[in-house]
Amino acid sequence: MNPLEDSKANPFEIAKAAAAVIAEKTGVAHHDIALTLGSGWAKAADLIGETVATIDATEVPGFSAPTVVGHLPTIRSIRLSNGKHALVLGARTHYYEGHGVRRVVHGVRTAAATGAKIMVLTNGCGGIKETWADGTPVLISDHINLTADSPLEGANFVDLTDLYSKRLRDIARTVDPDLDEGIYAQFRGPHYETPAEVQMVKHMGGHLVGMSTALEAIAAREAGMEILGVSLMTNLAAGIQKHPLSHTEVLAAGKAAESRISALLAEIIVKL
Repeated sequence: MNPLEDSKANPFEIAKAAAAVIAEKTGVAHHDIALTLGSGWAKAADLIGETVATIDATEVPGFSAPTVVGHLPTIRSIRLSNGKHALVLGARTHYYEGHGVRRVVHGVRTAAATGAKIMVLTNGCGGIKETWADGTPVLISDHINLTADSPLEGANFVDLTDLYSKRLRDIARTVDPDLDEGIYAQFRGPHYETPAEVQMVKHMGGHLVGMSTALEAIAAREAGMEILGVSLMTNLAAGIQKHPLSHTEVLAAGKAAESRISALLAEIIVKL
């Protein structure tokens, strides 16, 4: 049984244990930046620096192999050209897998326990703005959490006013001044959103819809991390796009954009 499934277990102690195993297996005592690479973003790990070690995520407490195509079952330690160390988390757990929110945010909490002060969260998602073409990278400026859940437990009141760092978004725009930004809405999934739900998000001020990131960002803020969120808009959302959605289409759009957006992200990372 995954230790996070025990309701009496302390998720932060499990994160510390996971960080200790990562330090032992990678030989890197401290990481500065952590990345969760969603659909279409995986190649960035090959471009940001020298891989020090790659470990199987299932060897680390609290982690399990990902169930979504396009997510790697590994954790990598990478030395950046500026001398910092980045931790790349490939084993993302999605809320819709039904393992509970502790499992969803375990990677973020582990990253914080390794010493990382910056959390880079990426995803592939649907877009609401018709001016965005498939394959457009979009900086996340805020989110709407529609999961009806939170990673925070007990009377733990965490301010989310500036959850997605303007400072980091400004750094990203020094690499590409044309990067647009938008508000990301996380649904529970795994089904795609209905046209009515997409219109609801539009009226609420949202621009992107997906099934990850928001819960992880909340946990990262709780841990005191600074957050950069970047979405790859793989397709227009239901009702805005006039033909049915498919995961095959999402993967194809991510694949087509992968080299371009991964190079962009890699250039941003070394400036953080």
